[in-house]
Amino acid sequence: MKTRKLAYFCFLLTALGVTAGAHRLWSHRSYKAKLPLRIFLAAANSMAFQNDIFEWSRDHRVHHKYSETDADPHNARRGFFFSHIGWLFVRKHRDVIEKGRHLDVTDLLADPVVRFQRKYYKISVVLMCFVVPTLVPWYIWGESLWNSYFLASILRYAISLNVTWLVNSAAHMYGNRPYDKHISPRQNPLVTLGAIGEGFHNYHHTFPFDYSASEFGLNFNPTTWFIDIMCWLGLATDRKRATKPMIEARKARTGDGSA
Repeated sequence: MKTRKLAYFCFLLTALGVTAGAHRLWSHRSYKAKLPLRIFLAAANSMAFQNDIFEWSRDHRVHHKYSETDADPHNARRGFFFSHIGWLFVRKHRDVIEKGRHLDVTDLLADPVVRFQRKYYKISVVLMCFVVPTLVPWYIWGESLWNSYFLASILRYAISLNVTWLVNSAAHMYGNRPYDKHISPRQNPLVTLGAIGEGFHNYHHTFPFDYSASEFGLNFNPTTWFIDIMCWLGLATDRKRATKPMIEARKARTGDGSA
């Protein structure tokens, strides 16, 4: 039971390293984080093992700017399998590389935490994704190394990867589009639950600067809870938010009329 609880705790850390870290902080700059929080999120991001912060954020900016084109790293128009996992099995389309070269990533390179994680990414992944989750249950409460490794490391890692990939696949194919019916990303409640708040995808692509990635604030959005707590502790500031009039105007102009 303790090992299963630790595995879930590591899953939450893994998710936050992506959602609150690489995604909302570094990709979209939707809030600011002080050094201790950036170090924590970088460590959690290494536990996620989904490419280093710099590469993840650069590719995500390309995804937003050129969504559903050949320059989109996981272009959903190429099908569910490709957008979910297939894009990792092939070389990047030349448009992804070309468009990525022209993006402004100076803010990422200016962050010493991003540079440090990128420089020592391989060793940080080995430690955070595999060694620490395996050794903690074994050393502290005598769990077998076999159970520790396959529950807290491998199973947790496999689930966290697929939850993240569902944002690229399912949340671009299944759901309604109350904010912009002209784009592919959808509102997907199941993805929201699994990805701790990242499934409000039609909203997010319409208002990518919003730190909550949702119109509904704290509802079904643990990542937003985390960022708000960090602000309360003084470790985060300058949360960006779409205003209610802005949201309602966009719904009326481009939404599909759904709730």
